[in-house]
Amino acid sequence: MAYWLMKSEPIEFSIDDLAARDVEAWNGVRNYQARNLLRDQITIGDQAFFYHSSCPQPGIVGIMDIVRAGYPDPTALDPSSPYFDPRSDPHTPRWYCVDVCLHQRFPQTIPLHTLKACPPLQDMPLLRRGNRLSVMPVTPEQWQHIINLMPG
Repeated sequence: MAYWLMKSEPIEFSIDDLAARDVEAWNGVRNYQARNLLRDQITIGDQAFFYHSSCPQPGIVGIMDIVRAGYPDPTALDPSSPYFDPRSDPHTPRWYCVDVCLHQRFPQTIPLHTLKACPPLQDMPLLRRGNRLSVMPVTPEQWQHIINLMPG
């Protein structure tokens, strides 16, 4: 099993939106480095932290299970989608997504400032200056440290 952190703006797609569905495609990722992770490395059985970004209190709000490995992102081919990419080709897909389901919603957000204050997390891609990736790896040690930040 591998661990990940996946970011979403809650005004676009929140943990509440995920909780309202059985399974959801994590689509709309338009960064090649994140695409490569979705396409080549994230597999069924992996887990990911759900991170709310670009909001008043950014932070980790829960855990998702990966229930379908990378496959071509259909939103790239849909002209009515905000994630449409006119350069996409169904025969040579450019963008990928995975399917996720809610594993656990945290009773409170683990805020970004709390993560930044933890020396064992300083090497996380999330905390590196200038990193804007929406999908990133989390080491098993970082994962456990974050889990231990939850009260009780």
